[in-house]
Amino acid sequence: MRRSSTFARQVLLVRVGRRDGDLTPGSDLVLPERRLAGRRHRPARGRYEREIEAIMPVSPALAPSEPVDDSPARAIPLLPGERTAARRMKFALVNGCTLSSLALGMLAIFLAMQGDVRTAALCLIACVAFDGLDGALARKFGVASPFGAQMDSLADMCSFGLAAPVVVYASLAGSVPPAAAGVACVLVAACAAVRLARFNVSPKDGRFFCGVPTTMAAAVLALTVAIGLPVSGAVMVAGVVLLAFAMVSSFPYAKLARLLKLPPWLWLAPVVGALIDIRLTFALVVVGYLVSGPLLWLHQRRDA
Repeated sequence: MRRSSTFARQVLLVRVGRRDGDLTPGSDLVLPERRLAGRRHRPARGRYEREIEAIMPVSPALAPSEPVDDSPARAIPLLPGERTAARRMKFALVNGCTLSSLALGMLAIFLAMQGDVRTAALCLIACVAFDGLDGALARKFGVASPFGAQMDSLADMCSFGLAAPVVVYASLAGSVPPAAAGVACVLVAACAAVRLARFNVSPKDGRFFCGVPTTMAAAVLALTVAIGLPVSGAVMVAGVVLLAFAMVSSFPYAKLARLLKLPPWLWLAPVVGALIDIRLTFALVVVGYLVSGPLLWLHQRRDA
């Protein structure tokens, strides 16, 4: 078998040499019938033989076998640090809040499919509350973990990246063409996925968000549906698209903790406005927050 394989290789080399016109009487290619007996008299390999062997795949059966690790796989602990019963209960409570947010997002989708968009929007507002609660409890109890961060991101995608656009699509039924509503809502889902993925891999800033967070975008959409903002379908679609692009923008938006440090008189204006006309006040607050990002960006550029 070894002789037959060697002969086949030499025939292939002869054909390659004839095609390239490089076979000369002085070539180092030796045909089988002229090969010298004995291992020490074996001729040196020619250039074509080395090139062909470099590109010829090695059979898996002839490849050197790698050592196989037969040791059993060890599970990575979901809760780092001390694993006491109290810490486990706190860890379970935090993740229970995350799963509650996910379940409420699914419930919002079911209600929207049945046409009950107002109740579905209230479920989304409850999702926002549970999403803020799980992070606050994780920091307070000292049970923050990479597992919890991934769980929170997946729940946010379900509740804010999927449920919120579905509720908005159901609320737009009959007021705009289905294609326009579908494109706007798909854009919200896509931008939410990009926003969450970018947040997971980006360095964290304690003062500003890079783009509007998905939680706040979903809260704006849910409140818009819940209070029945008196705008036309076209304006609603334009607002949804603008909010989607704001999520993936690079504009800095202040976090809630920073907003709470504003002077009390600034909070008095929206409170009084809500008592007079809650819909108009809500629209002005949303527009003001969206405009604050580009203004902060221009201010930082000017000071740089």
